[in-house]
Amino acid sequence: MRRRSEYGILILTAAFFLMFTVLVCNYLKLAQKHEYVRAAEESSFIKINAGDTEGTIFDRNFVPLTNAENSVIAVAVPSAVSLDELYEYAEDKSALREKYADGKAFAFRCVRRGEEQEGLTFFDIPVHCSDDTLAPHVVGYLSEGRGASGLEYAYDRILRGGNTENSVTYSTDGFGNILIGAGKDVIRSSKEKNGAVTTIDAGIQQICENAGDSIEKGAIVVTDVESGDILALASFPCFSTENIGAALDDEKSPLINRALYSYSVGSVFKLVTACEGINEELGGFVHDCSGSINVGGQVFHCHKSDGHGVQGMSEAIINSCNTYFIALSQLLDTQKYRSLAAEFGFGREIYLWAGMTASGGVLPTEKELLVPAELANFSFGQGRLTATPLQVNAMTCAIANGGELPQLAIMRGITVDGETVGNEKPPRCSRVMSEETSAELRRMMIEAVYLNEDSNACPKLIRAGAKTSTAQTGRFDSDGEELCHAWITGFFPSSSPTYAVTVLVEDGGYGNDSAAPVFARIVDGIMQIER
Repeated sequence: MRRRSEYGILILTAAFFLMFTVLVCNYLKLAQKHEYVRAAEESSFIKINAGDTEGTIFDRNFVPLTNAENSVIAVAVPSAVSLDELYEYAEDKSALREKYADGKAFAFRCVRRGEEQEGLTFFDIPVHCSDDTLAPHVVGYLSEGRGASGLEYAYDRILRGGNTENSVTYSTDGFGNILIGAGKDVIRSSKEKNGAVTTIDAGIQQICENAGDSIEKGAIVVTDVESGDILALASFPCFSTENIGAALDDEKSPLINRALYSYSVGSVFKLVTACEGINEELGGFVHDCSGSINVGGQVFHCHKSDGHGVQGMSEAIINSCNTYFIALSQLLDTQKYRSLAAEFGFGREIYLWAGMTASGGVLPTEKELLVPAELANFSFGQGRLTATPLQVNAMTCAIANGGELPQLAIMRGITVDGETVGNEKPPRCSRVMSEETSAELRRMMIEAVYLNEDSNACPKLIRAGAKTSTAQTGRFDSDGEELCHAWITGFFPSSSPTYAVTVLVEDGGYGNDSAAPVFARIVDGIMQIER
């Protein structure tokens, strides 16, 4: 009996446990069902970013120097658009398949735009930098998404601050599934309309970069002679803003902006000596060049070893006669002579933008110029004197602009709409010579181009005035030949100057051989686009 009783209790207990288990399972199923229903009823959001838009660095006419090209980016929802439909747009079809198979909404690069639908959104997003970016030494480059040099650095907060987002936002259920039919929120950035406006003219900049393709190391500067606006600033070699590593490894140091570095000047400085001679009523000074001249026991040679013979100032400019200007300098008031050079901007830095200032070069002191040999070197642009292409160009502007020296500038200001400039400053000029003196110097520079039968500086489309230079450096190559910098600086049109052009070819040899042909090519190139 006791065994039957124990057996009955065991069966009863098992039955009770089975019933309890069934009840618990049913409860859990019911609870889980309610949880599913609640989750399905709850909604959230998912945002898919298509990329950021950065501000633009513009030329003077609002032509973009950065953001010059657009890329098409699309955002797709796999549950709402077929893979076959996306194939015709995708730039990388293999990557597209992988993203699509994942089942989540994604962004991909396209070869073209298509028709938008709820599960497919297209964006035109500017490509901030490219291998073809004009004026890279002005624009600068990025490092880890921030400006590291040039205007990219100086205007980093303006170019990369504010609303840069391009995105699509969808509603989702509690499981993250996009609710097609509930609409989408699309944000398209207009950041590309904001940015910095330069004085650079993209067309002229392109001409200079093309004309300088033969320059291994050097610089070209083109300015508006009246305003001092820098219309083109090219340094050679150029570099790709997309491949800074290669530029860092290049022994020619392409990241250096050679327009801002100072060099031995040579004969272009004879224009300053001639100016002071005219100021001191020595414009009629005549010298018989025998090929050399003795100054304080030191012999200086002319580049024409047998001499130029009797030279007036005009002939001396045309022939670039060293001994003429050495002899003239000995008659000048040294204090006034040096002061004139300083008024022209020699020895003074040129501020371009925050963090970018051109070297002031070296202007010998008045005490140093009291040494006859130092004064002799100074008269034809040698000795301690050094200057940047910008300083030489500014001097040329003053000659071309009736004696008014403009303050060179490369920034117009800031824009918020890509159409207007805020807080633009008017040009600033200072008078450094009379209109009559500047007219005399212009005449001599024109004659230097057209009365010198060997000149390579003659443009084909218009007349110009210019002065070449072959500046000694005191450095020698492996054959024992002295390395010289080749210069030319000039203006055009000759009758009513608008542009000043300065070309430096570092270690380029003779100015007439290396720099003058580049000058002529630039002048003709600018005239072609004007016509």
